[in-house]
Amino acid sequence: MCDMCSSPESVYRIELEGSRLNVCEKCSSYGRIIARLKREEPVKKSKKKKQGMFEHMDIKPKKESETVQIITSTYPGLIKKKREKLGLKQKELAKKIAEKESVIHKLESGRIKPGIPLARKLEKFLRIKVIEEVELDDPGISSKKKGLSGDITIGDLINIK
Repeated sequence: MCDMCSSPESVYRIELEGSRLNVCEKCSSYGRIIARLKREEPVKKSKKKKQGMFEHMDIKPKKESETVQIITSTYPGLIKKKREKLGLKQKELAKKIAEKESVIHKLESGRIKPGIPLARKLEKFLRIKVIEEVELDDPGISSKKKGLSGDITIGDLINIK
């Protein structure tokens, strides 16, 4: 392909103001011709089928039930007891897990519920179990429809119709 006019054929290699370019016959007059290029024929790709990485594995059908992760209702007591057992202050725990002290205080008092990422951090550092996995029997029923989240969204209101 010509570097100057984008023509599909480039037959010459020229030098133009210190730069080397592949150009077509028309554009070769703009610079000093260094070399004449050979025309390359497109390489034909073989139609040989490559074996996929997972081709040998069996595909399992989807489960009938859906697994949902929820935070245990006893998380405030669990966090506080384990923190005190380790001899840490709220400020020290907050610093160790890269959170604000106010967040730790609100978690322990039960004013806020941790999200899954924060709960994972707490589980990893304190070595406690805060996240529970609950299986729903019908995959069409989400955690919000079962009432596990407690919050109603606009989408829930639309689906109520």
